Amino acid sequence: MKPIRVKKLHPMAQLPTYGSAEAAGADLYACLEQAVTIAPGETAWIPTGLALEVPKGCAGLVYARSSLGAKRGLAPANKVGVIDSDYRGEIRVVLLNHGKVPQTVENGERVAQFLITPVLTPAYEEVEELTDTNRGTGGFGSTGA
Repeated sequence: MKPIRVKKLHPMAQLPTYGSAEAAGADLYACLEQAVTIAPGETAWIPTGLALEVPKGCAGLVYARSSLGAKRGLAPANKVGVIDSDYRGEIRVVLLNHGKVPQTVENGERVAQFLITPVLTPAYEEVEELTDTNRGTGGFGSTGA
């Protein structure tokens, strides 16, 4: 795979890194002039100081870091951020504090993980009926015992 082109928008910005040889997501780092404290139930925009080129036909997905959510109650407010291949602005992470105590995010702290994935963009066609399946219209919990 070709390398992803990344532009540093701030001299303190850090390129995404992988935590292990087989990690699926690359860590994104906070690029902050000063620490940001997020109160319980509040959100904060955390800049990465980076813009990048997601390959055409792909999307960049910004996911929570499991340790940040499990240990500190911090996760992206929108659950998964979607970066389109034609976006060239700064990658920012909107962190929500799900916990009960304020959490401080420091410059250089890993705040999210970034995955690049192929996307399909089919056309949508209105129809009168859909193909029948065994499941049919069964929703939440309909396939459980």
